Amino acid sequence: MFPSSSPETGRDQWPDGPRPGPSRGQPPAPRTGPAPDDDGERRERSGPRRARRAGEPARRADDEPDDEPDEEPTEPVEVRRPLALTVAGFAALLGVGLVLGAQTSGPGHRLPFAFVIFGVQLLFVLAWTMAMRPPALLLVAAVSVGAAVAADTAAVQTDVAGLAPLGYVAAGGFVLGVLGQLVRRVDRVRVTDSLGSTLLIVVGVVAFATLIVLSRIPAGTQAITVCLTASAVALVVARLTDAVAPWPRLAPQVPRGAAGVVVGAMVGTLVSAVLGSYLVTPFTPTRAAIIGLVAAVAAVLADLAVGYAEAGRLMAGEPPTMWVARHMQGPLGGFALAAPAAYAMCKLVL
Repeated sequence: MFPSSSPETGRDQWPDGPRPGPSRGQPPAPRTGPAPDDDGERRERSGPRRARRAGEPARRADDEPDDEPDEEPTEPVEVRRPLALTVAGFAALLGVGLVLGAQTSGPGHRLPFAFVIFGVQLLFVLAWTMAMRPPALLLVAAVSVGAAVAADTAAVQTDVAGLAPLGYVAAGGFVLGVLGQLVRRVDRVRVTDSLGSTLLIVVGVVAFATLIVLSRIPAGTQAITVCLTASAVALVVARLTDAVAPWPRLAPQVPRGAAGVVVGAMVGTLVSAVLGSYLVTPFTPTRAAIIGLVAAVAAVLADLAVGYAEAGRLMAGEPPTMWVARHMQGPLGGFALAAPAAYAMCKLVL
């Protein structure tokens, strides 16, 4: 016998009317809970959805807000006045020594000036090797001293005064310096890093020998006097200006100001024009000002570049080198660049 009661007994029965549901014309009631995913799990949102503006690209899920703090501004390096005055004094002494040494040069008497140049070259090798510290320091220093001796000998002994023998000496010294580092297994790994430093030291040493060659051509001694005086005055005035008013700062890490560079080059040019008015033909104030301007600008820019190089080494984490060598590097580099500039301008202008 079948039971008289339905198995649905105990449940609420629907009324006789239609089953409840959304009425026609009215939207269904919104769901209060989050919709389940295909796997039955609920998705969680980290926060309210932000309205996207017109033309704004949709934000990807893997984009994360940039929580990195802004970089703090770098404080400028303090300019030490006693140091600037000391470097200015060294530049003045170096310029006076080179100018007076050039006055001792004459036909058949080149050796006194060659000895003066060789002393400056030794200072250059000491300062630049200790400041740049190439991998094989002693080897590079020895090769540079040998290149200095060979360049001075070639500048004095050659029949025709020219720069070709000095170019051969510079190329040979650079090749020997590189080969000497390749032979040593310890320095072979860093030979790529030492190419620039070896080239700068060897070429800078040989550049001083161009003053000996310049003293052998007509009006060369007078050109040395004008160019080196302008360079010395430019370096001294630039350093003195940095000691008084080092602004505007060219870089926070470099204790130099643009005013010193500009004022130094201008005063050096003025001094060279004044010297040109007292010299004999072919010098005129205009010609002397032109060659003095080129030498002065070359000297102050080389001095400034040395400051940037030193700041770069310190920022790279390299330990500071000998105090005296680091601050002799700038004036020595300035005169090393002014020497070939004086030779070139003497050939072009005079």
